[in-house]
Amino acid sequence: MKLPHKAHVAIVDGERFIVMRNHGQPFEPKLQQEAKPSLEVTNFSAGVKHQDESSQQTGATDLNELAHGAAAAEWLNARAIAGDIDDLLVIADPKTLGEMRRHYHVELKNRLRGEIAKTMTGETTDRIEKAISAE
Repeated sequence: MKLPHKAHVAIVDGERFIVMRNHGQPFEPKLQQEAKPSLEVTNFSAGVKHQDESSQQTGATDLNELAHGAAAAEWLNARAIAGDIDDLLVIADPKTLGEMRRHYHVELKNRLRGEIAKTMTGETTDRIEKAISAE
């Protein structure tokens, strides 16, 4: 994947949120951590669509994790609207990414350069850079 120089990379799962920045070239990313935002998890709107019995019984849906994804999207929306983010790549596990997409503001969508549906929050920077290059 071509990742513009100085592009932001949001790495998210149901519990963690890290923002990095590409200081390398478009096809050879070199990421540096820029922020580890503390989120206020308040948007539990996903609960409406995840109230089916099977998800509740198996524990397949954790509303706190989905609310964390919504809070991460809201944080990114605010930065995009403020003009703090020009180019963005989102890396998130598939369930979190799906929830985040529901909350993207048009300004964030305009700055989005790509998405990778993988759990990468526990990975080293080197492995994240390789995953981006491989896309």
